[in-house]
Amino acid sequence: MPATHDDAHFRRVLGHFPTGVTVVTAALGGVPTGLAVGSFTSVSLEPPLVAFCPGTNSTSWPKIQEAGVFCVNVLSETQEELCRLFAGKSEDKFTGLGWKPTLETASPLLDGVLAWIDCEIDNVVEAGDHWIVVGRVKALDAFDDHGGPLLFFRGGYGRFAI
Repeated sequence: MPATHDDAHFRRVLGHFPTGVTVVTAALGGVPTGLAVGSFTSVSLEPPLVAFCPGTNSTSWPKIQEAGVFCVNVLSETQEELCRLFAGKSEDKFTGLGWKPTLETASPLLDGVLAWIDCEIDNVVEAGDHWIVVGRVKALDAFDDHGGPLLFFRGGYGRFAI
């Protein structure tokens, strides 16, 4: 490892770990918001908890935090463009998208996702240039007929093959 911190080297090395791609959504005052997240993980079975890590400079995260609830939409291998849309800074990412509000939190559930996890915010911890957001799972489901997952690896998108 280099003696000094090097952001590019750090990203390159960690890019060797593949991650699934999700879009975290919420609705604040009935207006949907969301962001692409690769840092999603399960935390606990009892109680059921999950976590994700939005950047401290995110413009969507404060709206999700204010809503107090969120839905994790696990993207399928055909949803790369959806991921790119939610990774951007557009104010209206939902124009022309198919979605419906979840029953528990009314957060947007995007059409065509592999799975979804509906949560309320349980805890938020600052960690460097990101937040660690822990969510208490209220409802969840998966769709076995929507293909495989969208993955991020070495700076690009890919698919899972067995």
